[in-house]
Amino acid sequence: MPDTAPIRVLIADDEALVRAGFRVLVDSAPDLTVLGEAGNGAEAVQLTRRLRPDVVLMDIRMPIMDGLEVMRHIAADTAQQPRVLIVTTFDQDEHVFQALRSGASGFLLKDSPPEQLLHAIRVVAKGDALLTPSITRRMIDEFARRPTTPDRRPDIRTGLTDREYEVLIHVASGRTNAEIASTLHVSVATVKTHIGHLLTKLDARDRTQLVVLAYESGIVVPGA
Repeated sequence: MPDTAPIRVLIADDEALVRAGFRVLVDSAPDLTVLGEAGNGAEAVQLTRRLRPDVVLMDIRMPIMDGLEVMRHIAADTAQQPRVLIVTTFDQDEHVFQALRSGASGFLLKDSPPEQLLHAIRVVAKGDALLTPSITRRMIDEFARRPTTPDRRPDIRTGLTDREYEVLIHVASGRTNAEIASTLHVSVATVKTHIGHLLTKLDARDRTQLVVLAYESGIVVPGA
């Protein structure tokens, strides 16, 4: 049994069988526990505010309000904002892009292996982003199709040290902490420290938002 408290999970999906399957799977892991289930977007918002989960497994398409709108409501609640892992059958560019822009920390298809779902929950609960190479490519392609004009790009370099700026570029390129550490000839702990400073200075929740900010600001250019 783990020494620390289990990761608390809320399941939001309009299909009862899917929710039941997720509950059995999540509760089978000793370090995870299901707090509750929501069958529509409105219930997801209510239960998130009441139960304060660490991670929300969120379907995009739900009745009353979809997953993207739910995330906007969650983001407006400054008291506690859980990590959101999108789990859906819809593998479409627009859904991926909008979900990441709305604050999702990860994106997973429902036909993924069970162990991959459990791993994804643990990854986003730690504050890391779950961006597979295929999802990263879609995100880059989306920015390439929707370039931000130079006069509208946010200036996020102000206040960053040269090393933090360098780490941000590597993060936006999809490199892991170990890969960044090897490239910059520093320890993984040092990389984590720089990423922590970036999250604080740029008011970002996780690595996913750092990637979005890097592309939106023009620091990293699609295809470069």
